[in-house]
Amino acid sequence: MVFFRLPTEQMYDKIEAPNNRSQSIRKEYPGMEIDYEQLPDNKILCVDMRSFFASVEAVERGWDPLEVCLAVVGDKSRPGSVVLAASPALKEKYNIKTGSRLYEIPEKKEIKIVEARMGLYLQRSLQITLLFREFVPLDAIHVYSIDESWIKLAGTERLYGEDKLKVAGMIKERIEKEFSLPCSMGIGPNMFLAKVAMDIEGKKKGLVEWTYADVKEKLWPVPVEKCWGIGRRMSRWFKKIGVNTVGDIARLPLEFLEDRFGIMGNQLYYHAWGVDLSKLEGHYNDPRKAIGRGITLFKDYNDVEEIKTVIFDLAEEVGKRARDSNLVGKTVILGIGYSKREKQAGFHLQRTGEAYTNLTGDIYRLALELFMENYRGQAVRKVSLALGNLTTATDLQLNLFIDQSKEIKLARIKDRLENKYGYKALFFGKSLRPGSVRERIKTTIGGHGS
Repeated sequence: MVFFRLPTEQMYDKIEAPNNRSQSIRKEYPGMEIDYEQLPDNKILCVDMRSFFASVEAVERGWDPLEVCLAVVGDKSRPGSVVLAASPALKEKYNIKTGSRLYEIPEKKEIKIVEARMGLYLQRSLQITLLFREFVPLDAIHVYSIDESWIKLAGTERLYGEDKLKVAGMIKERIEKEFSLPCSMGIGPNMFLAKVAMDIEGKKKGLVEWTYADVKEKLWPVPVEKCWGIGRRMSRWFKKIGVNTVGDIARLPLEFLEDRFGIMGNQLYYHAWGVDLSKLEGHYNDPRKAIGRGITLFKDYNDVEEIKTVIFDLAEEVGKRARDSNLVGKTVILGIGYSKREKQAGFHLQRTGEAYTNLTGDIYRLALELFMENYRGQAVRKVSLALGNLTTATDLQLNLFIDQSKEIKLARIKDRLENKYGYKALFFGKSLRPGSVRERIKTTIGGHGS
């Protein structure tokens, strides 16, 4: 079953605001003290290319990307065309941002409007990633989006010394020198703190570093609506109950958040304390070899149905990425990592189907077969799923025995609606089940606040 739903506040309306007693618990609850010395300090660098599309277009035309008022749109002939990128000057002077419409842009002589050239932006993104490769190995680079990446700097001491700010500064200087493109950077002991440091302070100063010692002083005052991972609807819900800052979230009982948001509540709580145990995994691979996605769960999963829901969410994401790339595959690779309290490491297996596909249902069925045949009740902490043995969909010979035309049409309609209205607009009913990690998967793959 498939549900169609435009993003509304209804999903938050179902989450009742706490009564006065719950609010007093929030105020009185002291929170927990974390021994940060026991946590890893991975020296993660988060790099964001500022107004990437607009900056690339400006440089190509000989303009200063920080000074020119420039908007990148999909189609200049359509007044309702969406602004895909706006230069910093256009944002500041005219409040035109990503997502604005062409008709909202004032008719001013100084404002430049150009059509998007996605091939050019992808080329620049690849070139920048190759530059990163000169400083760290490929498996230390996590490409978050076309204009943002995480880089693990741990291990660069032999070449560049202990000062990670120095290394980051060298990377920043190379980007600006070779491509004339502005960027913002943040360094943190984990991926979350690196990202927030970049968003909150790095976009103003260019390059900053936050440590665990900065959590209470710098992270806690951050308004909930400006914290990475908290959307507009969730931030409005928090404000309704008197939670205005990240520090307010940290002072809520963990059970309170888990009761209302499930696994997302667990993540919110520990992020508020600056804790993120996610492992940076490089996935910058040749898309013709495999398309995959993995996730580290924020608690141990023992319930089979919940684990199956996680696998389904991953299958949906992998299938969509394959369809967006016009690729189909025959081999499904499933990885299951167990909790540290288990004596086993898990398993990593693959199965090849009879026909090429990029449909969620097909990917899920093969993955589920592998899971049910090999799972024996252990606590699961990591799940990964990939589609391999790829070829282009246009090269594919149609299966004469299985007519999937309806399924293919439905998948394409779903993708178009999701691309237009957001990932919450259209989704499978299975994603409503306990254990779903669809929201976290989406927020860790795709776009980010401008």
